[in-house]
Amino acid sequence: QHLSIQTNPTMVVSKFLLLSIFCSDLTTVQSFSSISPSSSLIVTSPVNDESSRLAHTIPSNDVDESSDNLHSQRRSFLANIASATLAITASTFIINPPSAYARAAFENGPLVYGEDSLMSTKSHGTTEEGVQPNLRYGVSNKLADKICSYNRMFAEMGGYFEGVPFEEQVRKLVADSGGQPVTFYDSVSGKPLFKAPVGRSVDAFISESKVHGWPSFRDEEVVWDNVRVLRSSGETVSVGGTHLGHNLPDGSGNRYCINLVSIAGNPV
Repeated sequence: QHLSIQTNPTMVVSKFLLLSIFCSDLTTVQSFSSISPSSSLIVTSPVNDESSRLAHTIPSNDVDESSDNLHSQRRSFLANIASATLAITASTFIINPPSAYARAAFENGPLVYGEDSLMSTKSHGTTEEGVQPNLRYGVSNKLADKICSYNRMFAEMGGYFEGVPFEEQVRKLVADSGGQPVTFYDSVSGKPLFKAPVGRSVDAFISESKVHGWPSFRDEEVVWDNVRVLRSSGETVSVGGTHLGHNLPDGSGNRYCINLVSIAGNPV
């Protein structure tokens, strides 16, 4: 849900670093083939606890001293690979800091930025209180409380909204109101956060949400009095500190990919 990885110069840097390492250690790689099959090997085998793996050293009885140099070269080669991996990882954050992973936001619209301080620690995680007791659309209160108040980057499972009566209720509300948009309220405070569909059909709103796996809103569907986007990360939050989701712009403009559990509140 939360990151849109793009092709970038990191790939060029990565290839260059790996090529340099492999070229400089070509002799070492070739020498591996001369190591006797009976030399010491490190293998892994599963143990009873499936969450871990245990390394076993299988000693050889006939490894001669001439292999010491090969082992030394192998250790050097592996150390170089480890260094290259760290360098590549570092280059990822130097060239593309976390805030640059998502496509640049469209700022010429109604988007309103907020300060990171909105998500400071409060009496209940990042909010002053927990979620409302009877949330809409049949969502889980336990999951809602975790996503809304004790989370900054994780999300409900993709397609979660398709497993609850979200679509059915939204379509009914739109039909019963003569085509008026549905208002989605903060699961904590009950303040209005989004109104959809606006400027499109309910079919288009539901369809786009299904494509991405989460309810997806556009600029004109956001109640900006109560919603902010953090400039540093694209995280989309309520003014009260509820984590809602992230802004993941596409070719059509800003797209707010939102957790249903965060917007299933009742008006107060």
